[in-house]
Amino acid sequence: MDGIGTGDLVRFSIAVPEELLRAFDAQIAQRGDGVNRSEAIRDLMRASLVRDEATTPDAQVIGSLTMIYDHHTGDLTRRLDEIQHDYTTEIVSTMHVHLDHHNCLEILAVRGTGTRVHELANKLLGLRGVHHGKLSCAATNASLDL
Repeated sequence: MDGIGTGDLVRFSIAVPEELLRAFDAQIAQRGDGVNRSEAIRDLMRASLVRDEATTPDAQVIGSLTMIYDHHTGDLTRRLDEIQHDYTTEIVSTMHVHLDHHNCLEILAVRGTGTRVHELANKLLGLRGVHHGKLSCAATNASLDL
């Protein structure tokens, strides 16, 4: 891993199917920010490192938990509130949107150790009546300036 954090650039080559490279180049062009192939690959590498660091139990993470649920399902609303009150340290903010007569969208901004944030997500997403949910996290102590 020579060169990491030192600013030195190291050249390497990779072999990919031509169609994959063409699709990747088209995606880069759609970004419209003048990023070249090398910078796009560096972005992917950084994202992978941050994502991996976020799975470390003691890592400090930030993220969002998105849920879509039917608030008419049993006592789901009470159980969601109960669990969230047990994680007030980890929940920074919430947003609640009424999608229709039955369904709600709830987005939680979260911060804390990976263990606690993933525990919170698993408890909420495992409740009956939660139709869909996703936790998206990044480690706050991962080096983003590689």
